[in-house]
Amino acid sequence: MRTFELLSAIFNILLLGWLIFARNRTQRGLILSAGISALFVLLHGLIEGMRWQMIPVYLITLIPIVLLTVRYFYKSKKAEKKTSRIRLTLITALAVLYSCIAVAIPLLLPVFSFEKPTGPYKIGTVSYAWKDDGREELHTAEPGDKRELMIQIWYPASEAAKGKKAAYVSHPDIFAEGYSTALHMPKLLFTSIGYAKTHAIEAAELSDQEPAYPVLIFSHSLNGTKNQNTFEIEQLVSHGYIVVGIDHTYRSTISVFPDGRVVPFVPQESNTIDYLDKINEEWVEDAKFVLDQVEKLAKSDPDHRFTDRMDLEHIGMFGHSFGGATTTQMLMTDSRIKAAINMDGGLYGKLRIPADGLKKPFLMMSADGTLAGTTHMSDEELASQGTTRKELDKFFADTFARQASVTKGGNYWMTIKNMKHMGFSDMYLISPLFEKMEGVDVTSVHQLINDYTLDFFDHYLKQQPLKLLDQNIGDHPEFTLQKG
Repeated sequence: MRTFELLSAIFNILLLGWLIFARNRTQRGLILSAGISALFVLLHGLIEGMRWQMIPVYLITLIPIVLLTVRYFYKSKKAEKKTSRIRLTLITALAVLYSCIAVAIPLLLPVFSFEKPTGPYKIGTVSYAWKDDGREELHTAEPGDKRELMIQIWYPASEAAKGKKAAYVSHPDIFAEGYSTALHMPKLLFTSIGYAKTHAIEAAELSDQEPAYPVLIFSHSLNGTKNQNTFEIEQLVSHGYIVVGIDHTYRSTISVFPDGRVVPFVPQESNTIDYLDKINEEWVEDAKFVLDQVEKLAKSDPDHRFTDRMDLEHIGMFGHSFGGATTTQMLMTDSRIKAAINMDGGLYGKLRIPADGLKKPFLMMSADGTLAGTTHMSDEELASQGTTRKELDKFFADTFARQASVTKGGNYWMTIKNMKHMGFSDMYLISPLFEKMEGVDVTSVHQLINDYTLDFFDHYLKQQPLKLLDQNIGDHPEFTLQKG
């Protein structure tokens, strides 16, 4: 809970107890308690923003006002009757239950925050809408439509940079609707994302501590977003990287363009490997186009922020799920990508990893829950996905067969234990219920992902000695790390 949310909740619950057990509730006491309670709620609303999850707490503020009103309109000369023990017990039990609900709702649906990045740099961010005039948009019926992408860039900011921290999402209501549709859950469960803040400062000045910074491209999962790995992106940027996040339009949860156009996710028509291979080609073209635009930005930025400040000789890429598949394809097809990390992505796309390896630095990260295939899936769960165990077992077998050469040539493969697919993103931060249901300790796994991601890119893009990867080959309580 946020500071004034917590203060309001604590004071109002104490207030509720006083209203129940105090023998002499004077008019002055009721006015004073109502005033303090209202002040906390007012400060919370002005500084943090009011949200529906706090309504049970807000309602307690009204109780002294109601009591004052009753006293004013229904004055009685008779002394108040002593409350019976049974009645007092019942009222107390109801008050305790109400207090538990009042606290539980904002705790289970919190305004989440990100761990403070450990690097020396502040973080800046800017967004772009880029159009690829050389490609037709395949998802619209209108002839002549060109492929358009929303891009967000995070970068090391000047130590003197000041300003408000950027919001996690720019259009809270639209994104809450997008998450609701994607996860088949009520929209109300996702409204708190509108209050979540990042550590990035909008349009901050680029840090001048280094002449240029290595560039990393990020590709999200199917039905994900360009900022879905903010926990990881901010950590990398704080250590001196420029990160370019891509929204793969029509395959992202929601894409919102500067002119107000909202483009929702378009579900894939099939879950077959052949179909996934095919649609991955569009994502690879997206990534290549974005890299082209990055090169133009580095050569001549109209805002003079990135001109000659991007180290284009040291470009890496990382992605989650389908974005991980795109990352692997880019490593094989685009010479500009020097090193890459695939986070729990099936190896879909046009090319297969050669039997003797990729010949480029590569780190595969997998969730043990993903590698388990259908082992922990019930027949009912499979039926709800419109498939059978036999069909899905074949799908997993064919997918996993493509991973045979992942570590060949000295590359790495980390399998994280007690981990699920979405643990590689920010998703489980939305509510502790998600990580509890999935059995994932999100704080620990995010730190693990960050530590090894940074170690990998620092070595292969900044020529720094490895501190973790080569030193931790083998089986550990939290993960297993292989090297070819």
